[in-house]
Amino acid sequence: MVKKNYLPAWVWKRPDSMLACGLGTGAARYAPGTWGTLPGVVLYYFMLGLSLYEYLALTVLLFVFGVWVCGRTADALGVHDHSGIVWDEIVGYLVTMIMAPAGWIWWILGFGLFRLFDIWKPWPIRLLDKKVSGGFGIMIDDVLAGVYAAICLQIIFKLNIL
Repeated sequence: MVKKNYLPAWVWKRPDSMLACGLGTGAARYAPGTWGTLPGVVLYYFMLGLSLYEYLALTVLLFVFGVWVCGRTADALGVHDHSGIVWDEIVGYLVTMIMAPAGWIWWILGFGLFRLFDIWKPWPIRLLDKKVSGGFGIMIDDVLAGVYAAICLQIIFKLNIL
């Protein structure tokens, strides 16, 4: 019997695969995408002092790097978008938090909104998830979920709902 969200031992011997799997958070038995988003929260904390341009540049670099590590790991696993690959969730959360208002409540709301859109996959996220392959396909649906979540954060902030 195969364990839920099984990742073979070699994943932990390859730095690229360890990163693709969120340094182990992607190996969570249940909700690996949710657990895998947590390193994004930590990374966001360390990115708070960056200017908008630095933040965007680093996020783009992490996206490009993610296309490579996620693609390599998926190919090695033989599964297009294995649930243990969570680098896309990390970058998706960083996209969510672009220009987010200051305060821990926004971190939590951003986390919840990102997970909602990543799980729900409204149009065209579901289409991209099914039709685009490789590392880019793994990454792009989470980036779009992050864009949706970022828009919602800004609307909530501008309407002074919180």
